[in-house]
Amino acid sequence: MKLPHIPGFDQDALNKYFKNTGWLILARVGSLLIKVLVGFAIANYLGRDQNGLLNYPQAFIAFFIAAAALGVDGFTTRELLKYPEKKDELLGTALRLKLVGGILAMPLIYVGYLTNQHFFTPTQTPLSYILIIGLSGITQAFYITDSYFQATVKAKYVTFTQVFGNIISALVKLLLILNHAPLAWFIWAIFFDTVILAFGYLYFYQKKVGNLSNWRYDKSVAKHLLSNSWPLAFSAILVSLYMKIDQLMVDSYLGSGQLGIYSTVVQLSESWYFIPVAIVTSVFPAVMNAKRDDPERYQKRLQNMYDLMVWMSLSIAIITTFISPLAYKIIYKEEFWSGAYVLSVHVWAGIFVFLGSASGQYLIAEGYTKISLIRTAVGAILNIMLNIFLIPKYGIMGAAVATLAAYFVATFLILIIPKTQKQGLMMLKSLFLVTLFQKITKR
Repeated sequence: MKLPHIPGFDQDALNKYFKNTGWLILARVGSLLIKVLVGFAIANYLGRDQNGLLNYPQAFIAFFIAAAALGVDGFTTRELLKYPEKKDELLGTALRLKLVGGILAMPLIYVGYLTNQHFFTPTQTPLSYILIIGLSGITQAFYITDSYFQATVKAKYVTFTQVFGNIISALVKLLLILNHAPLAWFIWAIFFDTVILAFGYLYFYQKKVGNLSNWRYDKSVAKHLLSNSWPLAFSAILVSLYMKIDQLMVDSYLGSGQLGIYSTVVQLSESWYFIPVAIVTSVFPAVMNAKRDDPERYQKRLQNMYDLMVWMSLSIAIITTFISPLAYKIIYKEEFWSGAYVLSVHVWAGIFVFLGSASGQYLIAEGYTKISLIRTAVGAILNIMLNIFLIPKYGIMGAAVATLAAYFVATFLILIIPKTQKQGLMMLKSLFLVTLFQKITKR
C-alpha cells in the first residue's frame, strides 16, 4: 500500500511507514464500516431507550478498564523498540500485570455501581449488564501482543484479527436481531467481541512470531514497567473519563432515552478516531529514529504529522456538518433525528483529538508523560464542570459543546508550558493551515 503524494512531505519516509499504517487503516476502515452498519441496525432495533441501556455499561466500565491496563501497553511498545531481544520477558510480565489488573477491577466496578445508585441519580441499567462487560478487562489483557506487532511494524496481523473479529461480531449481532433477541444477549455479544480479538492476537503471535509458552514473568521488569507507566495509566483513566463522562452525565440528567440518541452522535463522531491512532502508532518508530539521529528531521516529521492530522480531521468535520441531517433521516428512525444537529457540533472535536494523538506521541518520545497527565486531567475536570452547567440547560447539545471545549483546552494546554510551547505553536500553525499553504506554494 502506497501513500499518494502530499506536497512538502518527506515522501520516502511516509511511504516506508505507511506500509504499516496502511494495514492499520485498512483494518480500522473495515472495522468501521462493519461496526457502524451493525450499530445502525442495533439502534433501530432496540429503540432509543434500550440503546441507551446498551451504551451506558460501556461508558461506565471504561474508567475501570483503563485502570486495569495499568498503562503498560504504550510503554511496552517503547521498550520493545529498544530491547527487542527481551520480548518474552516484556510481554509475559505485561500480560500478568494486566490480568491482575483486570481481575481486581471487577470488585471496583461493583463498588462503583453501588456508589452511583446510592449517592447520585440511579441509572436504569442493571448491575449484571455492567459486570458482564466488565469482564472484558480480563480478556483485553491478551491484547498486549498488539504492542509487539506495532513495535516490529507488522500491523497486517492486527488487520487480519480485527477484520475477522468484526465480521464474526457483526454476524452474531445480526442473528440476534433476526431472532428478536432481548437486550441481555447484545450485552453478552459485546463481551464476546473482546474474546474473539484476544484469541486472534494470540493465534498470530504463536504462528508468526514465537511460542507463547516462552513468555515469562520477571519481577524486575514488572517494577520497571509499573514505575514508568503509572503516569500513562493515570492519563488513560483521565482520557476515558473526559471521553465518556458526557454519556454518564446525559444518562444521569436526561435519562436513557436521550443517552440512546446521544450515543448515536458519539458513535458517528468518534468512528473516525481510529485514523490518528493508526497513523501515529505506525509512524512512532520513524519519529523515534529521527529524534535519535537527526533533530532537524525529527521536528520536520512532527510538523508534517500535525499538518496531516488537521487536513484529515478538518475534511471530515466539514463534510459531516453538511450531510448530518440527511444522513440521520436515511439511517435512523425518527426518534433519533434530533441527534443530527448535535453531531454537526460534536464532530469538530475530532480536530483536537487528531492533534492530541499526534502531540501525545511527542510527549512520549520526549519522556514528558507527566505533562500528558496534566493536560488530560485539565480536560477531564473542565469537561465535567461544563457538563454540569450545560446539560441541564441545553440537553445533549450542551454535552457536545462541553466535549468540544474540553478537547480544545486539553490539546493546546502545552502552549502555556515552556518546554512544550514550541510544539503548541507548531500545532497552531497546522490548525490555521499556515504550513500546509507553505508546502503547496513551494511546489
